[in-house]
Amino acid sequence: MKKNMILAAAAIFALSACTDNFLTVEHPTESPLEEYFTTEEHLQEAVIAAYDPLEWFDWTEEYDPLNILSDVMADQIWVGGSDKSDNQFWHFIMNFEASPKVTVTGLWSDCYSGVKRCNDVLKYIGWVKGLPESTAKLCEAQARVLRVYYYNILWKFWGNIPYYETNLGGDFTCQQFKADEVYAKMIADLEGAIALDALPMYWTGDDLGRVSKAMAYMLYAEITMYQNDASRLSTALTYMKEIIADTHYDLLSDYTILFKEEGEWGSETIFDINYKDDNAVRGWAPNNNPRAAGGTILPRMISPNGWTGDSTHDAGWGFAPVRTETYNMYDAADTRRDATCWNVGAGNNYNPRYQDTGIFLEKYVAYKANNADQVADGDLNFNNNLRIYRYAETLLNAAELVVRNYGTGDAAAWLNAVHGRALGGATIELTLENIKKERALEFVGEGKRYWDLVRWELTDDADGIKASTVLVPDTYGYRTNSWTPSKKYIPIPQSEIDSAEGRTWELTQNAY
Repeated sequence: MKKNMILAAAAIFALSACTDNFLTVEHPTESPLEEYFTTEEHLQEAVIAAYDPLEWFDWTEEYDPLNILSDVMADQIWVGGSDKSDNQFWHFIMNFEASPKVTVTGLWSDCYSGVKRCNDVLKYIGWVKGLPESTAKLCEAQARVLRVYYYNILWKFWGNIPYYETNLGGDFTCQQFKADEVYAKMIADLEGAIALDALPMYWTGDDLGRVSKAMAYMLYAEITMYQNDASRLSTALTYMKEIIADTHYDLLSDYTILFKEEGEWGSETIFDINYKDDNAVRGWAPNNNPRAAGGTILPRMISPNGWTGDSTHDAGWGFAPVRTETYNMYDAADTRRDATCWNVGAGNNYNPRYQDTGIFLEKYVAYKANNADQVADGDLNFNNNLRIYRYAETLLNAAELVVRNYGTGDAAAWLNAVHGRALGGATIELTLENIKKERALEFVGEGKRYWDLVRWELTDDADGIKASTVLVPDTYGYRTNSWTPSKKYIPIPQSEIDSAEGRTWELTQNAY
């Protein structure tokens, strides 16, 4: 399957977060920045570098795969691993007991690295003499949408965060804004990027993996629906309908290939984070470089430990076992069940680990063929793209917004297109509860469920499918705490609090 040129990006900047090291620069040549980034070619290098941190989330300084970090806080997968000390911060956020010293530190650093690189692009655009206006706008739009994407992750996890659109100087601190203020800044930036009208609705060929207009629209819907911003939800519906009307996008007829290599960048794909195994050189530090272009470690993490049951699947470390209740929520005829849940039976042909159920996340499970062509380290170089936005979500977003009275459209058809694909054309009644249940079935392991439960907490419907009623202690004794609104944001890493102490802008810790 075609893997795009985004994967060929070299790391131009070495970054951390809002500390002195955050603006440390490693020059691609010995030329000063003011001389190097004055050509269109070098500007495009900076654009590609802004995409680079997307690939770091699974591993740089810790394991932070976006889908798993989100879903362990929900009700469909467990954490797993060897015990509660293995990736301890996953277990802590699952039980809503994260602390400043046991929190998601790497995700914070990676996202701010992305923000910094996007800000660089926006600065360098003005350094290139004779740059065509269309090229300038296209570079600007990509950088601004990516910047919002990085801030969106920070905002959802931490809420009250430092926000800046020009890179830091002085003592390398900046103002920390309240979550609602961050939302206002993000959405204004995204609206400005969309207004440039520079992004194509989709990319082809070597440009697959760049942000598109459809991706920007999906990001807009995600942010406004999470904020429950009634003033903008009709616009979000308009954007969803524009994607639906575009003939490029459609559901793949066969759900079972969606997460296989042949399903990558098909008609259902709106945005993926791309990984490859062909000549992939990502490797363990210090001898190699976990930030190098290449594959992902996610399949290794979530596959059964010591697997010997067949010659096609590969062994892994036993993280993120699928809950038995998740498997059981599917109708036996639902094609999504086996495409989502690899039910091998507890203890069969592998070494059971903590929270084992015998069910693994088939969507991203390790296959030996998927890292066969790497040239560095097999753990880090599986070629499974991480699905971020797909057309099924467009349809369900649109159906939900119509049912919630933010506009009109054929919501029943949109809902049943998703439902019917999985169940041989069967239909269900158009209700908000059914839309919510369909999302639960459709997106297991894709990092959607937790954020859905939290945002539904804000709505005035009474169907009971929301965080405070679903995320409660379980009968196994794994989750002993209940979700409450005070748990919406996790603690800011203590290292960030400490690094800002005594400077112009100190950081206030989230409640925990």
